[in-house]
Amino acid sequence: MNHVMEKPVRQLDLGLDWRNSFAGLGEAFYTELRPTPLPDPCLVAGNRALAGALGIAPELLFSGDGVEALTGNRPIGGTRPLASVYSGHQFGVWAGQLGDGRAILLGEADTASGPQEFQLKGSGLTPYSRMGDGRAVLRSSIREFLGSEAMHALGIPTTRALCVTGSPAPVRREEIETAAVVTRVAPSFIRFGHFEHFSARGQHAELTRLADHVIDRFYPSCRTTDKFAGNACAALLERVSERTAAMVAQWQAVGFCHGVMNTDNMSILGLTIDYGPFQFLDAFDPGHICNHSDEQGRYAFNRQPDVAYWNLFCLGQALLPLIGEEDLALAALASYKTVFPLELEARMSAKLGLGDALPGDRELIEGILQLLAADRVDYTIFWRRLSRHVAGEGREGVRDLFLQREAFDGWLLRYLERLGAAGRELAGNRMLATNPKYVLRNHLGELAIRDAKLKNSGAVEDLLALVQAPYNEHPAHDDKAGFPPDWASQIEISCSS
Repeated sequence: MNHVMEKPVRQLDLGLDWRNSFAGLGEAFYTELRPTPLPDPCLVAGNRALAGALGIAPELLFSGDGVEALTGNRPIGGTRPLASVYSGHQFGVWAGQLGDGRAILLGEADTASGPQEFQLKGSGLTPYSRMGDGRAVLRSSIREFLGSEAMHALGIPTTRALCVTGSPAPVRREEIETAAVVTRVAPSFIRFGHFEHFSARGQHAELTRLADHVIDRFYPSCRTTDKFAGNACAALLERVSERTAAMVAQWQAVGFCHGVMNTDNMSILGLTIDYGPFQFLDAFDPGHICNHSDEQGRYAFNRQPDVAYWNLFCLGQALLPLIGEEDLALAALASYKTVFPLELEARMSAKLGLGDALPGDRELIEGILQLLAADRVDYTIFWRRLSRHVAGEGREGVRDLFLQREAFDGWLLRYLERLGAAGRELAGNRMLATNPKYVLRNHLGELAIRDAKLKNSGAVEDLLALVQAPYNEHPAHDDKAGFPPDWASQIEISCSS
């Protein structure tokens, strides 16, 4: 009998210490499997700033061996790849078991930025792929890569993206596209849906193990609180509610639409996660629906705060077997309704350069939002022009953005009186550091995607550099801070994006 020895696969050593704590939760939480390789992988874009922050040499990460490893073609030493199982509510309807259908968690590593999990999205079929193919397309991978880094630069809690690799392998969506893999990084990818999964199945031992894991690693103060009669799980629910409230307030202030706020897309750490049909507003339309799959408008921009609370309520139901008393769960959830309006008012006050709150500030905030909505004023351009006007750096036509100019004049007079002559320069400088000149508008992402498809390897990284410094002037790129072209309104993004 002939014995054929299998050739060992050479591993890549990233120089990190891996601990794989999620894998320690037990087999009920995941399925171990390796990513499915893709042919002829190439680097589409790399995030050198993040690589440096993690303590990984960019030249290693984005070498030929690094691209092979981060496409899933070569193992990384010390990792223990797995796909996790979770459940969730999708568009308000219980969807049952879901899970990582196209993502594989490589493991958790000690980095220069602290413990971080690394995940490959688009890395092939898993037991949780359902009717999917386990792949991501170049278009959606570039959008996530740029979107998550744009949000990070704006100071909004988010998962991050280390690189995008591409392959000529065909993937069918609305049309045939090419495959890609985005490497995502976060302290944890645990979602509300992980808790819903074990609670719905009555697996209370696993539910307890998961809660203990999250509390001990990320919310240890929940063990020592005197609140809720020392109930650590109720304290956990309160902390998650508060983090979620702060995150969504930041979304609303910057004009970010997530597009698909299912409970399985909600992070237990209050991170923005799962960038699909997201969008930064162009014209300010509170009822804007960015997801063309959202036929009922459940996830419209102005509904995001209420949807977040609904999702938290689902998390509260999932934790109820551990909390024990419904009143304790409701009391923990109540923190959302306290924190969100305070956080939003603070964010909007910062956009206006206001210092300590004074009577009448809320009316100023509500007044300008009403005017912006009535005239569908470009949201980002308005705030940047107002900032420059207050700072005295330029007399750009902030007034010209409005059709109801007399109404705006009246508001502006009240606002400038509130600032006072002495505080105007200081307020303007604060505003320029608060209101970005650049956001990742849909048409900018679309242009970068088109260039990437034409093998213009620098287009995505050029746009990345811009959105990583959104408050800087970048005068050579003023065109990217201008009004969107007419064709931008025709861009359709959906759950396949």
